[in-house]
Amino acid sequence: MGFLKQFFVNVFDEESPTKTASGFEQLSESELEAHLAVTRYGDFQLTDAVRPSYNLEVVPSAGFRHDVYRDVETRSTVPVLMAAITKPRMMETFIELFTPLGETVDVVLETSHSQKTRGHTDLYREHIELPILQSILWDYEDLLINDGCTGIAVLNPSIPQEVQLDEHKLLLVYGVNLTPYEGILIDAHLNCREDMKFITEAEHVHSTTERFVQEFDELKMRLGMDDYR
Repeated sequence: MGFLKQFFVNVFDEESPTKTASGFEQLSESELEAHLAVTRYGDFQLTDAVRPSYNLEVVPSAGFRHDVYRDVETRSTVPVLMAAITKPRMMETFIELFTPLGETVDVVLETSHSQKTRGHTDLYREHIELPILQSILWDYEDLLINDGCTGIAVLNPSIPQEVQLDEHKLLLVYGVNLTPYEGILIDAHLNCREDMKFITEAEHVHSTTERFVQEFDELKMRLGMDDYR
């Protein structure tokens, strides 16, 4: 998924212990059920997509921080905003982050539903009018915020800037001049916390359902994504 996909592969490698759920294997059924049933930590409400480690190495919370993506091949750097937001404000804030991208954008759907292929599959759609995209995405709000195997990115390659809601339900923005996006996050009541940790930086588990698999296929068709990229 553009630079951001590489960013997460590099920083949170698929083989890293932080991506496994070995600690959950030590829990009894009742302990696991109780932990997975927790949907709120203070004022922060989780979506259904992901749950933190049992020992809460990272306690889910709201906020954002700045980071940098480093391209090893070109040795270039790209500023990145990483944000976590409570469930009730997630979709609205994600949609609002599209505004600086312009009236026509590209969109990428990311799926890790298939157990037959390792990693993720990306599907790409170019040149869709922003109001049309926003309308379609609102129809699939439940899928986008609650499915732990679905990610989506909206981008304008000519700027270039990209906004992503990843499968961990983190909001990410990369590109130059991120000030407008910072303002949107602040308006969504998020504080800048440069020392904050995200759920991806510790053990965690993802969740999906057969219904979400079907809805993903529907969304793919609504967006006219017939080919894999």
